[in-house]
Amino acid sequence: QTIAVEENKIKSQENYRAFPEDFNQLELLNTHGHMIPRGASSLWTGSKDEENEVEEEELVHSEEWYLEKEKTLKDKPKELILWAAENNQLSTVTRLLAEDPLLVDCCDEDGYTPLHRAAYSGHVDVVSALLAARSMVNPRTIDGWTPLHSACRWSRITVASLLLRHGAELNAQTNGGLTPLHLAASHASSLQRDSAHTIELLLSQRHLKPGLRSNSGETASEVAQRSGPHYFLFEMVEDCVNVVPMS
Repeated sequence: QTIAVEENKIKSQENYRAFPEDFNQLELLNTHGHMIPRGASSLWTGSKDEENEVEEEELVHSEEWYLEKEKTLKDKPKELILWAAENNQLSTVTRLLAEDPLLVDCCDEDGYTPLHRAAYSGHVDVVSALLAARSMVNPRTIDGWTPLHSACRWSRITVASLLLRHGAELNAQTNGGLTPLHLAASHASSLQRDSAHTIELLLSQRHLKPGLRSNSGETASEVAQRSGPHYFLFEMVEDCVNVVPMS
């Protein structure tokens, strides 16, 4: 019986990875969003309402907790800098980069770099330090996410603005065809801090292509219309939302 259970688990994992090219990544986010790294609440598996509350309140640990965690990773510099970037341990990040500048672009098994982790966690000072250390601005995860995607998914407006000023690809698309605007629009909430401001930031960008469609055929405007309370913001660019970009 144990063997059968394990085989079912393996089959489930294989099915999860074998997505068709036109799968709807936004629907996947709604059903499996808890599996996406998101800072202090990355292991949260509660309801969507509870999820919004957790996103509003970052978990706080004692100084002793951070020191103990850093101690356990002292001989694993790559893991340590990824952890430090996610947990806003700026002094640890700067120390590690001074010892080995190449750590700036290391990544975990899913392709998340220190910049990704600092971006989705909203740690502006860490993001600034990584950019100053010549971090790549547009590294991609195995799913095609850039740090700007991560920042916009979690409404980290200050980080998103900083990344854009450093050359982040405004119209970058994930493997599922999602742009940062798609992600900001799909998770906009009146409860989620800075969600409307993140959408406004993106819509105000001169070189935005709001008519880009995801693999499921939706524009960010269409996503916003069914997903959140801020569809009216898209009136700012309504004349070009439905324009199909030239290939």
